[in-house]
Amino acid sequence: MEIIVTIIVGFVVGLIARAIMPGKQSMGFIMTTILGIVGALLASYGGGALGLYAAGSPVGWIASIIGAIIVLFIYGLVTKKR
Repeated sequence: MEIIVTIIVGFVVGLIARAIMPGKQSMGFIMTTILGIVGALLASYGGGALGLYAAGSPVGWIASIIGAIIVLFIYGLVTKKR
């Protein structure tokens, strides 16, 4: 059950990150979900390792969105057409 919740949360975080990030991101449902999951994991482990917030706190959602925006920015740099 935890994996299903992670996928749903990742999708929501990915959608929010894509809505906040300016410009056009051409990616589908699966890539948006992966983007959100990676961003959430990045923020979760980073925030926990630095002791910034506890697991399950509302700050984790904000950090997950920021992490997803960072991953989206890096993805845009890597896939940029020349």
